[in-house]
Amino acid sequence: MSALILDGKALAKSREQQLHAAVKKFQDGGGLQPVLATILVGDDPSSATYVQMKVNACARVGMGSRFISLPASTTTDQLLEKIDQLNNDTEVCGILLQHPVPEQIDERACFDAIAIEKDVDGVTTQGFGLMAMGEPAFGSATPAGIMTLLKHYDVEISGKHAVVLGRSPILGKPMAAMLLNANATVTICHSRTQNLAALVAQADIVVGAVGQPELIKADWIKDGAVVVDAGYHAGGVGDIEKTGLQERVAALTPVPGGVGPMTINALISHTLESAQRLELSTVHPNTVE
Repeated sequence: MSALILDGKALAKSREQQLHAAVKKFQDGGGLQPVLATILVGDDPSSATYVQMKVNACARVGMGSRFISLPASTTTDQLLEKIDQLNNDTEVCGILLQHPVPEQIDERACFDAIAIEKDVDGVTTQGFGLMAMGEPAFGSATPAGIMTLLKHYDVEISGKHAVVLGRSPILGKPMAAMLLNANATVTICHSRTQNLAALVAQADIVVGAVGQPELIKADWIKDGAVVVDAGYHAGGVGDIEKTGLQERVAALTPVPGGVGPMTINALISHTLESAQRLELSTVHPNTVE
């Protein structure tokens, strides 16, 4: 058996072509150019790289982007003021606050200050609650991208046992909720989980989201499982050890080229959807709740 490669890079490229056409159609119909505003606090080089990748993706699909760079000394109040300005800017359809922010900033307060209709990265507690309850909301970009990837490759989720390793509020927790909403039976594992290897061995779907290189060992994973690695670390390795997996599992994401491109794709897709909703609420204010 040779595993199906869940090629996020190829799928994102294909979806960008569709998004480009959709953005053009939206603007040709009188809509304003969708604009994603990205806030970067500090000068972390990895974060700056991620931001540039998002700016480039916006350009490829014909969307606008606005990059706001703030110094590492920025306070919570200063960041909240900037977010409030963007919330009230009618040209901005989506707001992304690049994670992580410097330690003196209350990141959760700043995430939650983003207007729900512009929360295209799915980071607000309100957005998470709506998504978890199956109500309309923008899901966190990485889990949303993973779900799109699994759907595209016809990976069966309903009735399967999914094990999510990691409980981040913007990755592990929303990933578990999305899988549960898709009728999977979900186990969430974390730093205090006991008998981790035994739990992973039960999984039909394994999602690595722990942020530690190759913490999840290949020999923990059963034959025929679907393996999704949301990690990326120096040397091009993920959270899951891949040795020998391609010959044993049903499907797996490459690192890089699997989950990462789908995260950005979900973000820009959400921004277009936000623009469409905002336009509809402006033209027909009684049609959108």
